[in-house]
Amino acid sequence: MHAMPPSPSFSVVGGRQVLDVLDGREPEVIDLVRDTYLQHAAGDTVNPPSQFLRFPDRPTARIIALPASIGSDRRVDGIKWIASVPENLGRGIPRASAVVILNDPDTGFPYACLESSLISAARTAASAALAADALTRDGVRPRSVGFVGAGLISRAVHRYLVRSGWEFDREGVYDVVPAQAGRFAASLRDSCRSEVTVHESATAVVEAHDLVVFATVAPAPHVLDPRLFAHHPLVLNLSLRDLGPEVILGSANIVDDVDHCLRAQTSVHLAEQSVGDRGFLTGTLADVLSGGIEPPRDRAVVFSPFGLGVLDLAVAKAVYDALAARGELAPVPDFFARSDDRASVA
Repeated sequence: MHAMPPSPSFSVVGGRQVLDVLDGREPEVIDLVRDTYLQHAAGDTVNPPSQFLRFPDRPTARIIALPASIGSDRRVDGIKWIASVPENLGRGIPRASAVVILNDPDTGFPYACLESSLISAARTAASAALAADALTRDGVRPRSVGFVGAGLISRAVHRYLVRSGWEFDREGVYDVVPAQAGRFAASLRDSCRSEVTVHESATAVVEAHDLVVFATVAPAPHVLDPRLFAHHPLVLNLSLRDLGPEVILGSANIVDDVDHCLRAQTSVHLAEQSVGDRGFLTGTLADVLSGGIEPPRDRAVVFSPFGLGVLDLAVAKAVYDALAARGELAPVPDFFARSDDRASVA
């Protein structure tokens, strides 16, 4: 009689474990994101369009599915499932919650579920810091940074910038919730020696700083005047919908993936609709990283990343591998039905 093959294992990784792996490894995560962008550009990934689940009775809420696959020596399949409910802030809990499922590319079996709000923030922040460096002109990093939005993503971006060597003389913050802006500003004053200002509007942040980070939940453009960008700042358009088409059309535009970013009523999608073509796009971040594009000096440069599922998979697998190497995974006993279990209900 043949022995029953062992059932595949399945582990659940909580947020505290994720944080323990990622904290202090910001430069490594940035390098991982760089490699994944280049791997994606080389065609060694599968990254279908994100799918949006929306609710007629809850118009501000959404859940997004980001399926993806990475090839070569980092083979992994999987999906990120991330919910955004702005009303959660009034309930005293985070706006966003997420998990990543990792699948074995040979068997198809899922082998891990990881808390992913922190993974999502890390890959977004690493992407932003990578783009900020790649798009810095003449090798001179901006010395002032302004944040529109004072939530988890802005805090993560600031951490990744500072821990990858950026230094600022001036920092600014604006949020539609003044108390949240005040808390972020206080944390900046505690951790840095720069001058920190809480601004009264998003436009004030743009006008005052040479590096501007948009990380809001704005559903539609609210920064509309191209003249605000006359000083040619570098703009990390992470929330994708703050800038009006006129601003986009007057800027150099770098995206993470053209087809992904020009959809779902993003600012660059609205710009395409307004002019009927994509000629306003300068290229992708991978084009910049590979030396194919130089960021121009005569206008604002806007980086608009739609957010690729392959980045979530890359970071999640790195977290899983680190925990496995430490012996800190705890597989769920008997998570999968065995062959004899299935036979009993067939």
